[in-house]
Amino acid sequence: MKLSGFSFFAKLLLNLCTYPLFFLLLKRYNIIILSEGRCSDVLQYGETEINYLKRKDKKLAWAIEQIGHIERKLDADLFAAVVRHIVGQQISSKAQATVWARLKARLKDVIPFAVHDVSAQELQALGMSLRKAEYIKDFADKIVSGEFDLQAVEQMSDAEAITALSSLKGIGKWTAEMILLFCLQRPDILSYDDLAIQRGLRMLYHHRKITRELFNKYQKRYSPYGSTAAIYLWAIAGGAIEGMKDYAPAKKR
Repeated sequence: MKLSGFSFFAKLLLNLCTYPLFFLLLKRYNIIILSEGRCSDVLQYGETEINYLKRKDKKLAWAIEQIGHIERKLDADLFAAVVRHIVGQQISSKAQATVWARLKARLKDVIPFAVHDVSAQELQALGMSLRKAEYIKDFADKIVSGEFDLQAVEQMSDAEAITALSSLKGIGKWTAEMILLFCLQRPDILSYDDLAIQRGLRMLYHHRKITRELFNKYQKRYSPYGSTAAIYLWAIAGGAIEGMKDYAPAKKR
């Protein structure tokens, strides 16, 4: 059974989810509660965002026309998204996928109570470092004990949510920003700490270096649809448009 939107009944269920026993009953009977705007497994953007960015920036408008629509998959569950990002730190995408598949096979459902019930050593045995395993355990334990209110994060402003998520062990500002973009679908996330974003900006605007001041100028120009701009800058950085190059100075050997 799927409940979408914010009807009285859905709100009641969301509140009851804060109680462990009720949460387990929801999982047991496969009841899925979807918050408004999170009913898709791909990032949602369309003509409103695209037309706004095109009006604001001719160069980005040209790039959007060259690339076309981009589909980016979302993390449907906030807890699982945090865990997956911790797993994937400083390893290849292929290695992350392998460890994540093992974790899902071991736990069945990557939910707080399932992680809480295993040891850090058991998680480590799936192919992650002990430190990552301890970070994941600490996160799950805080959810189960009520020390960290993950549901509250969804209702916070971007800045508040980034601060809250960054307080968790193993989660820095960049990771928190990616969680806001690819799980919570926040529309205005453009990360200065993302090297591919900086590369995309250099390539599109022919800059040798992206200073914080220069980044802030583009961030202000793209707002309130920085997330849509971000996926196009990532595409540019990845070589989506033939002939574009990075204008960063060559590193001295």
